[in-house]
Amino acid sequence: MISGRGSNMKAILENTELGTLKGICKVEAILSNKKDAKGLEIARNFGVQPIVIESKGKKRKTYNSLLLEYLQKLNPDYIILAGYMKIISPEIIEEFSNRIINIHPADTDLHQGLHGYEWAFENSLKSTKITVHYVDEGLDTGIVIGKREVDLSDCETLAEVEKKGLKIEHQFYSECLRKIFNR
Repeated sequence: MISGRGSNMKAILENTELGTLKGICKVEAILSNKKDAKGLEIARNFGVQPIVIESKGKKRKTYNSLLLEYLQKLNPDYIILAGYMKIISPEIIEEFSNRIINIHPADTDLHQGLHGYEWAFENSLKSTKITVHYVDEGLDTGIVIGKREVDLSDCETLAEVEKKGLKIEHQFYSECLRKIFNR
């Protein structure tokens, strides 16, 4: 599930074709809550026709009901959040308990919520961590699957922090998914 540029989704798709996830999993669907998400075109380029359930202009309850209905029909083994910027409703979390996975650009013990790279940069951290975790009803509070350190000691701008972090995310997320799918 995506909301934006889809760079983590792209890395996962690449890894299912040629990398860490080859022969281990298959991306059955890509869903976005935004009809203009840049990642939609990437999905199409990988031969996956994305689904859009637009959240803009809908009441939260209506959107969550439509999303839950779609996910129940699909009945995926796992739901992978890759830059999906909506809070998952308790009903969906309950329905797919321990099957929704997210990546967070910070150590969830130290920073939850948005702008993890900005937080690291503004606090002049020499390193930060990327966290992959199961989604629960809290915000970035679920059981941790894995953490990977990102050395920021040579970063002078927020753009450099983000670039370094994303490079790690794109590799590490698929590594964590492989570990889960091989159980």
